[in-house]
Amino acid sequence: MADMWAFRDAVREWAAGGPAEPASELAVQLGLRTAVLLEGPSDLAAVETLALGRGRDLAAEGVCVVPMGGAMSVGRYAGLLGEPGLGLRLTGLCDENERGFYDRGLERAGAPREGIFVCVADLEDELIRALGTPRVEEIVRAEGDDRAWQTFLRQPAQQGRPRHQQLRRFLGTKKGRKIRYGRLLAEALEPFAPGQVPAPLDDLFSSV
Repeated sequence: MADMWAFRDAVREWAAGGPAEPASELAVQLGLRTAVLLEGPSDLAAVETLALGRGRDLAAEGVCVVPMGGAMSVGRYAGLLGEPGLGLRLTGLCDENERGFYDRGLERAGAPREGIFVCVADLEDELIRALGTPRVEEIVRAEGDDRAWQTFLRQPAQQGRPRHQQLRRFLGTKKGRKIRYGRLLAEALEPFAPGQVPAPLDDLFSSV
């Protein structure tokens, strides 16, 4: 039976110059109607975790969440998945400083830019601000990362920086940490509490 991971793999191979047929066939089998374009796997972890918390089965709803491996790939993915390619409706999240890549990529694909929701700095920054730094530090300690966190805080470059900026930087200092904390921070949200879920993420879910 076709699954969403197989479709993502087929799209990634197509984007790298492989054949279009596997992705096209899987899109039909899965009944896809919408593709959510994300920059990377940490965003994917957060989106899928929040979907679970809200009782959403995105795959059953015909929604595929696609990590592109960076914002500069959005033009390629928008062309493959949007109107010029599979004809799926496009939406997604992007970092504030990557908005230009999304605007240009979607324009080339003939897709509306209104479906892209912009994070201030990035999604990790949004999640940290939504939860508050004390709660995020609790999660860091619960994950056994407190020693690494305290060592990080002693670095000269971190002296005097706001706590949320320190936490955001810490999450990106070790391979795989952003992905793990993308899931953990999204799990810590109250998925239906007013104002608890960051606005770009909440708006994304309202749109699909």
